[in-house]
Amino acid sequence: MRVPVARHLPEFPWDSLAPFAEQAAAHPGGLVDLSIGTPVDATPRVVQDALAAAADAPGYPQTHGTPALREAVATWFARRRSVPGVDPAGVLPTIGSKEFVAWLPSLLGLGAGDVVVHPELAYPSYDLGARLAGATPVASDVLTGLGPQRVGLVWLNSPSNPTGRVLAVKHLRTVVAWARERGAVVASDECYAELGWDTQPVSILHPDVCDGSSEGLLAVYSLSKQSNLAGYRAAFVAGDPVLVRELLEVRKHAGMIVPAPVQAAMVAALGDDAHVTEQRARYAARRDVMRAALTGAGWALDSSEAGLYLWATRGEDCWESVRRLATLGILVAPGVFYGAAGARHIRVALTASDEHIAAAAGRLAT
Repeated sequence: MRVPVARHLPEFPWDSLAPFAEQAAAHPGGLVDLSIGTPVDATPRVVQDALAAAADAPGYPQTHGTPALREAVATWFARRRSVPGVDPAGVLPTIGSKEFVAWLPSLLGLGAGDVVVHPELAYPSYDLGARLAGATPVASDVLTGLGPQRVGLVWLNSPSNPTGRVLAVKHLRTVVAWARERGAVVASDECYAELGWDTQPVSILHPDVCDGSSEGLLAVYSLSKQSNLAGYRAAFVAGDPVLVRELLEVRKHAGMIVPAPVQAAMVAALGDDAHVTEQRARYAARRDVMRAALTGAGWALDSSEAGLYLWATRGEDCWESVRRLATLGILVAPGVFYGAAGARHIRVALTASDEHIAAAAGRLAT
């Protein structure tokens, strides 16, 4: 008898927050949801206009992305990430970044006997992607202890979701050298790269990391955070043109194509720095408010040097912290969602309106 794939997968973590969401919603002031990182601010007008202008799209879009989009990505890397020389042939648009994270091990042909390494504290999709491919997920920040295992893919995430940790150039170089010696692919999830607060994130494709060679490397980026495009499912991967060509062939067969109007909107978003500066300022202000409120209420913050979250602890079980805040009408994510090492932390999202952030801060002060 066939066993549905879903039976082999863990329960979707956020479903277990439902009782706490109900508790928080019962607060007289209503629910302040800081449990997920979904943008709440308006999509920039320059992006909306580009989408509308490209709405007449009767033909099939290009799986590889339009030349204009791939050139826009290469230009963006040079201008915003200090990564010159990205080959447009090594750029590929994806239907959001989560889709790519979940399917990359399968697209690379990994399976039984292959190991996919991901950070000890990580968004669940890295683990899920390995399981979907039939490979073995290993949560480890230390590669030297993996022994003779057949590692096919190493995931990095800097800035980190959930902790906000930023990996140093030295660490990135070590991972790249280790993987190249073993023929493993390194995929770096850099979706929060425009949101460095206490330090500046560096791409896996930066010359100081890879010595100017993208061989075996993939950098993943999403426009959801910097441009409020979560609803557009607009992301891309860039790096080794040989790897991208292999991924492209599979995606052509599978029909994994970003719609043409979304590709046009991505070009507009990548070419406009003004809206990114404005959105970054909004998040910086919200971060200042929540950081002061949490520390003033006795919470300690670890890492949290970049990204859209504060990684907070009171030294207690994370579910007790979730319950504690739910009584104030504030919903947060328990750290255990991201691995056993997060069992005494919570993740507090900054993706709420100024009014909701102010309300949460006020409740923490009571």
